[in-house]
Order: sequence, then structure tokens, then C-alpha cells
Amino acid sequence: MSEAKTHPITVEVVRNAIVAYADEMANALCKAAYNMMIYEVRDYCCGLIDLQGRMISQNRGGLPIFLADLGVAVEDAVARWGLDGFKPGDVIIMNHGETCGQHLNNVVLCVPVFHGGELVAFTANRAHWVDIGGARIGFGSSATTEIFAEGIQMRSLKIYEEGKRNETLWQIINDNLRFPEAALGDMRAQIASCQLGARRYDELLTRYGRATVEACISRIWDQADLAVRKVVEQIPDGVYTAESILDNDGRDLETPLKIKVTVKVEGSEMTIDFSEMNPQTNSPINSGKSGGIAGARVAFKGLTSPDLDVNEGCFRALKVVLPEGTMLSARPPAALGLWSIALPTTIDTILKALAPALPHKIPAAHKGDMGGCSFYGTAPGHGRFLLMNIFGGGWGGRPHEDGEDASVSVCQGDVRNSPVELQEIRYPFIVENHALRDDSGGVGKFRGGLGVELTYKCLVPCQVNINFERTKMPPWGLNGGGNGGTNYAIIRYASGAPEKKVLKGTQIPLQAGDSVAFFTAGGGGYGEAGERAPEAIERDVREGFVSRELAAKLYAAKV
Repeated sequence: MSEAKTHPITVEVVRNAIVAYADEMANALCKAAYNMMIYEVRDYCCGLIDLQGRMISQNRGGLPIFLADLGVAVEDAVARWGLDGFKPGDVIIMNHGETCGQHLNNVVLCVPVFHGGELVAFTANRAHWVDIGGARIGFGSSATTEIFAEGIQMRSLKIYEEGKRNETLWQIINDNLRFPEAALGDMRAQIASCQLGARRYDELLTRYGRATVEACISRIWDQADLAVRKVVEQIPDGVYTAESILDNDGRDLETPLKIKVTVKVEGSEMTIDFSEMNPQTNSPINSGKSGGIAGARVAFKGLTSPDLDVNEGCFRALKVVLPEGTMLSARPPAALGLWSIALPTTIDTILKALAPALPHKIPAAHKGDMGGCSFYGTAPGHGRFLLMNIFGGGWGGRPHEDGEDASVSVCQGDVRNSPVELQEIRYPFIVENHALRDDSGGVGKFRGGLGVELTYKCLVPCQVNINFERTKMPPWGLNGGGNGGTNYAIIRYASGAPEKKVLKGTQIPLQAGDSVAFFTAGGGGYGEAGERAPEAIERDVREGFVSRELAAKLYAAKV
């Protein structure tokens, strides 16, 4: 970055402009995308990246687990092509598992930004394609044991070169995906988004000059770094550890997986050490190293700068120790299809480690599950279909208030579930109910948030993937608070066969008239139940959040 002098007003103009450009990129992607995981759920992120792969800005409302990790795709592209290997009109496509550390559905598009004929930056976005080929269909499949079964891998390939489409690569993608129209439509939306961001950034450089803009960006990073360090300095120096478990890897259902973190605070810097994390598994629950680092960044950002726009300066004070070969840093050719499953519990465990040092700030555990369903099959009038949706659950009670109800995991941020009406229009299902799950929040002075109950009735034969997590270790309470309810699903058969409780399963067959009810976890409670205000207990019972019987039993309340 340039060492040119900066004026405070210019810094503020640039600060707001670069974020506005990322937000505009996101809006363009959302409006032009073909699949609901993008235009309804908002499973994407957009940003501006410098030539060294550092995050200039990222859109507001992007997935937390995509925090400032678009840079690895740009770094790989630069390493392959060299800075002199890009021309105006080039578009890079990337989803390589080892490099990106995520499931292959998360596809990155990058566009080089030129100003005055000189390469100055990249725009990039990542979006969840509904399918990427391979053996996996939708969310939740535990069937794969290596990345090669999970779909097409594309590593820093030029899908467009100087404005000309690579027809061979385009055809390979088209012929190997189950839903090529959706995927290629999403690709076009991603390209348009990146090209828009490139035009905007060029306009900014034209207005102020490259040296001034880059000096402003450097100043913005320094300011973010200073703000973050002031927060870290308020945490008592020390070494803090915590452990938790995941149920299993989805294939060996009897063996739990260990999550152990060590957090070291020293002055204005924090180190999050995953050295004792569970080794990588023979299942798709692994993530690559950059995916594991994202989990540490989510926890760090939430603790130190939740209100700051995302840029590279937000993470200078963080060091992540993550040796190869763990569940969060799997070596190839490990399967990565369920890469994000371990991250919510990992983040909860980081916060749990710091609870003694920050008793006024750390909440109880949240639902700790990425939460989602995939129904798929073939039906008249629909052809081949894949219904995917995500579920909310309860967040932990906090030192000053109850946890949030029906909210997605800490890793999913501002993503949304698909509207019931749209799901019923697009797919052969009826959503019979979508309601808060009473009695699911952990008791405490401040109650854990409630999970949800969501029931799908099948109108045609189909299959479903179910992959719930944290069923053996419920969302834990803090400071005497009770645990939240755990996740599970109930399959009810139209044939009259006994209903079946399911925690994990891939390609479970269903018939027309069968229904699947998903019950998501509640958050842990905070503080002793006996300290809860009587009026809060009465309100919970009146609103149906807590049953009269449970209130009488656990709160000793006369209601």
C-alpha cells in the first residue's frame, strides 16, 4: 500500500465507498442469482481484495465463516498466473478444496481490476451452488470419504479470458452438474457482481488517485487494528482452555470427536491454538486449514470488533495455531462436504474458554448446529428437484438478557430461511408447521433462546438427508444456567408404521404422505434459575415459551 498522506475526510469517504461497493456487489448477485440458497438464504459474500490477497472490504451481512478468506483464492490465482498474467476481461473460477478448505459447492469468482492499464486489485465473491456434481446431493450427506467423490474441483481457471468464454470449461461444468441451469446462472450473476465492483473501484481511483486511495485503505486497516487491540488489552493476560465434543463423524456413530482449544492473551494480542483438536476423520466433517482459521476469526471478530466493517486490519492482533492433519486442517484427499459442521461448536468452545476472563460478556452456548435439510427426487411437473433450507435454533442466555429465539448459528450470521410459501410453490411438499419449540431453552436467570419445530409433508416419493449435531452434548449453560434442548427429527409414515427418531442419515427413503418433523436445539441458560424475575417467568408461560409444568418444576414458580 502507498505511503501517501491522507486527509481525515478523504479517509472517511474511502471507508464508506469501499464497503458500499461490496454491498452493491452483493445486491447485484442476490438479484440475478438462480437458486434460493443465494437469492433467499443469502449464502454468499463479496469483497475487494488487494494484490497480496488482503481484504480491502467485504459486504455487510455476509456469512461469518466467509470472514476475510476470499484472499486465499486470489493468492492462488496470482501464484498460478503471475501479476502480469491477467488482462481486462479475465474471470477466474475457483473452488479447490485444499486451497479454500470448504465444500466444493462454495464457488469463488474473481475479476482483476485495472486502472490506467495497470492491475490494481481484484473483486471476488463466493456463493453456494445448489450442486457441484459428485456423489453428494444437497446438505447433510455423510457418504463421502475423499474429495474426489464430492464433485468438480476447479483451481484458479480462467472461465473467461480477455472477455472470451472458455467453451470447453463451460461445457465440462454443464455436463457434470445435476442442475446446470441454476449453477451457470449463478455463475453469470457472480461475474456481473465482480465486474460491477471492478467498475466502482476504478471510479474511486479515478476520483482520488491510486496512491491516495491505497493510503486511505492502509489508514483504515491501522484504525481497525488499534480498535481491536484496545479490546484485547482489556482481557486479563493468561492461558485459557476449554473442551467439548461433537457427536461423531457421521459414519462411525459410536465415537465422539474432541474439540479442544487453548486461548492465550498477551498484551494486545490473542493466540487461538487448535493443536489438540481431533485428528481428521474418514468422513466429510473435515475442513481445510483456511476453513478452520475462519472459525477462529468468527470468535475473535465477535469478541473484539462486532460493529466494525470487515477488513484486514480486524485480524492483525490474532494468531491461529493450526497444525496439519486435524479435523479443522485436513490433508488431501480428505472429504470436506460437511466442512462447517464443527465450526459452531468450535466457536462456542473458544468463548467458553474465555468465560472466566470475561464473565460480563460471554453468553451460554447456542444451538451449535448448522441446521438444514435436503429433500430430493423426481416428480411430474417438477422434474428433478432439490429442496434445501436452513433452520434456526436458540442462542444462549447472556449476562444481561435472554437468548435469541429461532436464530441461525453463529457461523451463518444474517442468512435467512426460505419462505414457506416459496418452498411450497417450487417443490412437491407442504410445510405443516413452523413454530417455536416450547421448553427448549435452558433455564436460568436469563433463559436460553427457543429452538423451532418445522414439519415437511412429502407429496411424492423422495429421499432426505438428516444431519443433526450436538445431540450428545447439549448447548451448555453458564454460571448455573441449565442446558438447552437438543436437536432431533421424527419421521412419521403414512403407512401407519411406527414413527422413527433420526439424528443422522443419508438418502433416507420417503413415500408420498410421509412427514419429517425437525426439532432444533435451544440455547443454554445463564445464571441460577432461582434468580429469574417472577414477571419474566409469568410472561414465558403466558406466551407459551415455557410450559406451566416446567416453570413449576425448574423455576419453583407459582404460575
